[in-house]
Amino acid sequence: MFSKILIANRGEIAVRIIKTCRRMGIKTVQVYSEADAGSLAVEMADEAVLIGPAPAAQSYLLADKIVEAVRQTGAQAVHPGFGFLSENAGFARRLRDEGIAFIGPNPEAIEAMGDKISSKKLAAEAGVSTVPGHMGLIETPEEAVKIANEIGYPIMIKASAGGGGKGIRVAHSDADMAEGFAAVKAEALNAFGDDRVFLEKFIIDPRHIEIQVLGDKHGHVVHLFERECSIQRRNQKVIEEAPSPLLDEATRAAMGAQAVALAQAVNYDSAGTVEFVAGQDKSFFFLEMNTRLQVEHPVTELISGVDLVEQMIRSAWGEALAFEQKDLSINGWAIESRIYAEDPYRGFLPSIGRLVRYEQPEEGDQGDYTVRNDSGVREGDEISMFYDPMIAKLCAWGETREDAVTGMARALEDTHLSGLGHNVPFLAAVMDQDRFKSGHLSTSYIKDEFPDGFHGLRPTVEQERILIASALAMHEVIAEQDGDPSDRTDWIVMIDKTPHGVGLSYDEDEEMILTLTGGGDIRLSDIDWRPGLAQFKAELDGEAFTAEVKRVADGFDIRHRAARARVRVLRPHVAELYARLPEKAAADTSKMVLSPMPGLVVSIPVVVGQEVKTGETVAIIEAMKMQNILKAERDGVVKAVGARDGDPVAADDVLVEFG
Repeated sequence: MFSKILIANRGEIAVRIIKTCRRMGIKTVQVYSEADAGSLAVEMADEAVLIGPAPAAQSYLLADKIVEAVRQTGAQAVHPGFGFLSENAGFARRLRDEGIAFIGPNPEAIEAMGDKISSKKLAAEAGVSTVPGHMGLIETPEEAVKIANEIGYPIMIKASAGGGGKGIRVAHSDADMAEGFAAVKAEALNAFGDDRVFLEKFIIDPRHIEIQVLGDKHGHVVHLFERECSIQRRNQKVIEEAPSPLLDEATRAAMGAQAVALAQAVNYDSAGTVEFVAGQDKSFFFLEMNTRLQVEHPVTELISGVDLVEQMIRSAWGEALAFEQKDLSINGWAIESRIYAEDPYRGFLPSIGRLVRYEQPEEGDQGDYTVRNDSGVREGDEISMFYDPMIAKLCAWGETREDAVTGMARALEDTHLSGLGHNVPFLAAVMDQDRFKSGHLSTSYIKDEFPDGFHGLRPTVEQERILIASALAMHEVIAEQDGDPSDRTDWIVMIDKTPHGVGLSYDEDEEMILTLTGGGDIRLSDIDWRPGLAQFKAELDGEAFTAEVKRVADGFDIRHRAARARVRVLRPHVAELYARLPEKAAADTSKMVLSPMPGLVVSIPVVVGQEVKTGETVAIIEAMKMQNILKAERDGVVKAVGARDGDPVAADDVLVEFG
């Protein structure tokens, strides 16, 4: 077995690989950019080698630097993780030529399946169902429009070398096609160094289901069942689960057999994923094969008991698979939520910065569910604009899907982050939705359920009780600590502008009894909070909960899952005065185009004095390797331009102002 492995990646996947290597007794070398010098992966690895500045093109994408680090440290193999050089056949071939093991598939398999155009042709030859489309190279927007009309809208525009949700657009018209084709080519060239684009029919109300395959160098290939990855935003997976609530045994077996047949056709010899688009009628079509470890691999590990990183290492060493298809079975259900540094209340735009606080849920067996948290950052780390904004992959396993959903919701409650925007409230909202609980999913789920964006959810009756009880308990703790305890037994708890009358008493065990006006009694026990803590933990009528809390001048900001509110504990006569306070008017920004995120200005194609029509592009901002096109929301004349091409901008910086 290898004695030393170099990890050519960063963040949570580097940490994940290090953990398996430690368990196997293998030493690790972590390469890093200047931006990652103080990272958790660098701290955990046995050795670390600086390979360049922050931009990936000057560090993690430089094969020369990685090979040099291998030679410098005496590593015998390279694990590429996902992204960066993980699906670069030239890199894998170079390592082989240099006598360095590549912990991934052979270069020929990467080459055959990594190109989305050639892979569809190979899939068809292997008897795999494929989506109608145009697999040839397309040079101009005009040619793309012509082909799109032959196939029929809607059309998916995809970068041939794409991955991770980048380099993808859906066109519903000729105008969409012309603009989207140019944008995808630009994104593909920037992210992958390859601007080839192809078109395929977009399946209506589709589901995204993928099959995990695993092969060795002796011709053996198995599948480890499926993952459902239909909850997506901008073609980026957000929530994944295994198995899929759609599939029956017959469909699962058919998809697995096709995935294995495709892998065998290219002599696949590592972990890989065959992705399908599926209809609600259980029809399915091949999308692509990712010749690497997937971000969402933990859910497969949780239901199969197989460590995929370990199997990749063993395969690269030359070992045969120690199990056959008949030895594998599905145990329970697992869900993964991708926690991102992005602000769901601002259209999920990237929110880079320092992670001021990061409290993670306890991992392991929690009774009815099990928690796993794959994270590559710690409290105090900075989320950089140069890389993917993922903070963690939070997973919950349960014996049933219901147990897994309940466990995920509780694990999200126990996660606290501050210092930047994050999507934990959104993830919690999905877990609480009846549609998600029913398993009726599609890739348009987020658009369907949140058509006007995410603004949180209104508190349920149970959540109102949590907000009331938490606020009143904190109010009592603070009063006691300040030496000013009140003997009042009647309070008004305001949730935003809504008053709730509450009677307060204690039983013989000093547990709080809250009598709600018109709503009966509730009991609050096992309180775990003191001033300064960002999480309030307790049991409400015997059910454990965690709320995110912040003390403010006139009360508390409290969030429970997707419901958040300003909560005040007031004497009745003071509550009457609060009800009369006027609302503060918001600043008028209707004549301004603001940067929705921190990033770099790609272009501002307007000048002072120019007349602009509604829908015209006024700025393009790049962040996290994605281009964001900003369009005018009204007709007007440009009064001022606040930035130039190439300028860095912060969120809410004024880019263009109309007269």
